[in-house]
Amino acid sequence: MTIGKGTGKRAEKARLTRGRMLRAARELFQENGYGATALQDVADRAGVAVQTIYFTFGNKRALLKEVVDVSIAGDDEPLATMERPWFHDALAAPTAAEQLAVHVGASRDILERVAPITKVLAAAAATDPEIATMWPQGTDPRYTVQLAIAESLVTKPDARRGLIAEEAADILYGLLSPELFLVFTVDRGWPPDSWARWVLQALGRELCAEA
Repeated sequence: MTIGKGTGKRAEKARLTRGRMLRAARELFQENGYGATALQDVADRAGVAVQTIYFTFGNKRALLKEVVDVSIAGDDEPLATMERPWFHDALAAPTAAEQLAVHVGASRDILERVAPITKVLAAAAATDPEIATMWPQGTDPRYTVQLAIAESLVTKPDARRGLIAEEAADILYGLLSPELFLVFTVDRGWPPDSWARWVLQALGRELCAEA
């Protein structure tokens, strides 16, 4: 993320203004699509001059990337997912069942923010190939997170016998995907809490030993 660190009232005002611009961009991208949203539209909704957006983010592609990154993180702190407190809490859980409960709870919060914007990102990348190059190429970072969770989970005393980390990571990657979250919560109208209960039970059946 491009946010810089600072102190004092001026830095706090800049942080709040940046937050307004990101919220406005997220709302407009989801309402109208990336291509149909002009930076002037974002500026008008955020209550700033369009030059402020250019000064802060550079261009519309960079603004979209910031919207996606902040949606994943939930804030503008420069901490990767695997540096977040919830991630360490999940790894430290004494049992696989408890680890899954922490992981699913955090995933629900992340997916509520991220899943809608992933549709915007996919549509934007289809018309502007340069957008895809703004993120590192290669292994999906989401899979990297799930594999780290899986490598810890298989060591827990109640993990399913014979379960290997790669299999567990694939199951986590599939069931905790933005696409499946949208199927349940948008296409089928499930509340996110209902999705979380279902996916926790499904993961428990797949990854934990029978009670």
